[in-house]
Amino acid sequence: MTDLASYAVSEANSRGRRFSEVPPQGRSEFQRDRDRIIHSGAFRRLEYKTQVFVNHEGDLFRTRLTHSIEVAQIARSIARSLHLNEDLAEAISLAHDLGHTPFGHAGQEALNDCMKAYGGFEHNLQSVRVVDVLEERYATFDGLNLCFETREGMLKHCRPEQAALLGELGERFLKNRRPSLEGQIANLADEIAYNNHDVDDGLRSGLITLEQLAAVPLVAEHLHQVREAYPDLPERRVVHETVRRMINTLVTDLIRQSALNIAAQNLSSLDDVRNAPALIAFSAELNKQQRELKKFLHSHLYRHYRVMRMSAKAQRIIGDLFGVFMEDRRLLPFKTPDTLAEADRARVVADYIAGMTDRYAIREHKRIFAVEEDAF
Repeated sequence: MTDLASYAVSEANSRGRRFSEVPPQGRSEFQRDRDRIIHSGAFRRLEYKTQVFVNHEGDLFRTRLTHSIEVAQIARSIARSLHLNEDLAEAISLAHDLGHTPFGHAGQEALNDCMKAYGGFEHNLQSVRVVDVLEERYATFDGLNLCFETREGMLKHCRPEQAALLGELGERFLKNRRPSLEGQIANLADEIAYNNHDVDDGLRSGLITLEQLAAVPLVAEHLHQVREAYPDLPERRVVHETVRRMINTLVTDLIRQSALNIAAQNLSSLDDVRNAPALIAFSAELNKQQRELKKFLHSHLYRHYRVMRMSAKAQRIIGDLFGVFMEDRRLLPFKTPDTLAEADRARVVADYIAGMTDRYAIREHKRIFAVEEDAF
């Protein structure tokens, strides 16, 4: 990467790793981070974790894994156009959901409710916990020992009381500083990816229709273009053509507006980025259209009764599992010390549940709570 901007993250200005290691050969430090993430168990489990639709509902719906890959593709394109570190943007994107629970946001809400008395549960913090502590792959350290900037970019938001416990990683939340531009890119690439693929999956599921979406300005504009250019195109292709144009419009707008924001700040170093306001952003008009699309999806897709039924089941499964494991730790498939404090035991249980895939959580629930004769 010889054309990086002076304010991009590089190996020269990186804060490095928690544990010293011999530098990689034939790849950069951030490529090493990406590779470690891809080879982790937590990354593989994303294949069977819900985005909106539970994995077994259809083979073509997005999962956390395919979502993360789409985020990484978008983030790389944006970072490259702005002369930023695309390896770092890719690593953050691939890792940002490693700590997500089974059953999507319903699972996170349920586990957070269970953990309220023990500090709560937040999937961004859990993602960092996965790469810092929970992955067990290397002889000399726990976790993946990722670079500071990768870990920082994974942590999108954090309550002050939690930030105070994170040391250097939580500093920016206490001092009102920004993450790297690469971290900001990964955050908005996530938003672009999930808004647009939720449109695609929502249409595929039949829970929303093109006629409903035609009332949303961001969709309506591109849908009209496609139907005018290809009047006889089958609907499935109309959907794909519309969604790809929406993504292109959002990415192009984000690059253009971010470049203007960066130029206005006259940045010269990474420290300048951290002290500036957030610079990776949409234009005012596209930001408004993005919000309108999110509002539509929330009311018509995420709150659809079929999605809500699955969410209710998911919350019951997670609540039941947490309760029974807290009540009788002998039911856990691993040993915990007899002297473990209640709060620490709760965190261990939360780690176990958060690491489950959708289908594994369903099977665990059946194993423990099924009363049919053939369950024994």
